[in-house]
Amino acid sequence: MNVNNEHIDTLIPHLFRQEYAKITAVLSRHFGLQHIEVAEDIASETFVKAMSHWAVHGIPASPAAWLYTVAKNKAKDYLRRQVLFESEIKNEIKGTEKEAEQEFEFSEEIIADSQLLMIFVVCDPVNPPSTQICLALQILCGFSVEEIAGAFLSNRETIKKRLHRGRVNLRTNSFQLRSLNRMEVDARMSAVLKTIYLLFNEGYFSQNEKVFIRKDLCAEAMRLTLLLVENQLTNSSEANALLALMSFQSSRLNARTNELGEAILYEDQDRELWDQFLMQKGYYYLGKAFADKVVSKYHLEAGIACWHTTGGDAKWPQILQLYNQLIMLEYSPMTVINRAFAFAKVYGCKQALKEMEKIDFPQNSYYHGLMGFLYSELDVGQAIGHYRKALALTGSVAEQRVIAGRIERLGGRADVVA
Repeated sequence: MNVNNEHIDTLIPHLFRQEYAKITAVLSRHFGLQHIEVAEDIASETFVKAMSHWAVHGIPASPAAWLYTVAKNKAKDYLRRQVLFESEIKNEIKGTEKEAEQEFEFSEEIIADSQLLMIFVVCDPVNPPSTQICLALQILCGFSVEEIAGAFLSNRETIKKRLHRGRVNLRTNSFQLRSLNRMEVDARMSAVLKTIYLLFNEGYFSQNEKVFIRKDLCAEAMRLTLLLVENQLTNSSEANALLALMSFQSSRLNARTNELGEAILYEDQDRELWDQFLMQKGYYYLGKAFADKVVSKYHLEAGIACWHTTGGDAKWPQILQLYNQLIMLEYSPMTVINRAFAFAKVYGCKQALKEMEKIDFPQNSYYHGLMGFLYSELDVGQAIGHYRKALALTGSVAEQRVIAGRIERLGGRADVVA
């Protein structure tokens, strides 16, 4: 054992983020979804014991394996001493005692299978998307209620109520945490991908007023998608396209902010900071995504993100073409706004303004930001007016500073949070 305890305070939170959800998933698969709180309690108690035990005896050579062993023993102790096991749980566990014993093992295969099952449990359409994301953050990623509230710019009690309602809905549903079949995958795959997609976007375009990017959310979304593509049953072209999209977007994360956390616009980013490894992963998964003759929104968005990793102006006609397809497939304000920006890059701001005459999103900060950009060289007064509206509508301090900088460059004044 390693008797150096100085890293315990940093190691425990790191392991909690990595291993808590794995332990919960494996134990929930054994106990049944209706007893998920039991699995979570055992997982939490495991980390409490690690904190106290390691402080005295030192950090074990394999901390994760130590956690799995303690969790397994705690689960067995719980089953032995609880009348609940005889009256309810035992009747729900199928197979021999040997099979049940195997389910307590924390092999890589069992952990991956259990987490995959939990993804499909959490992404149950019985709950609205916002609740699915909250449940995903808590159950799949090990986020606290406070962390989830921060991500959603909501208060703790609201998130607690949302999670409680979501859990009640999950428990009353008939989904069994045993194994996935093709019918269940087909029925829920769309909801699963959408939830993970929204989770990634919450990190990439964080609505937290103090943090422009939540890299932890992006990383968790990629980890969950990787579980999908590594399983034969869930390795769909859409899942590969989503992972490609995330890889391309994540490759530019380090270049999107400066050392002060301030936002850096795409065209001002230092390309030396773009992660070439993640770009290559993006190309790899994009190739797999187009192996089948299926085109989803994830394929189109991945293609757009792919073109954004290339230099020069030759990419903009390609990006515009992809946005034209995307807007026909799924209309949304952000798609319209992004398409208009690409249109301006191809045909100029004056022509883009004509395109925008039929569009009005008065409460959307990105809409006014785009209009400010389009008017900048044509009508400075109009540009400043739209930028000021964008400034008032965004809650992100990082975005406020970018918009304020544009106003000042146009000769206007802007008040922004320091």
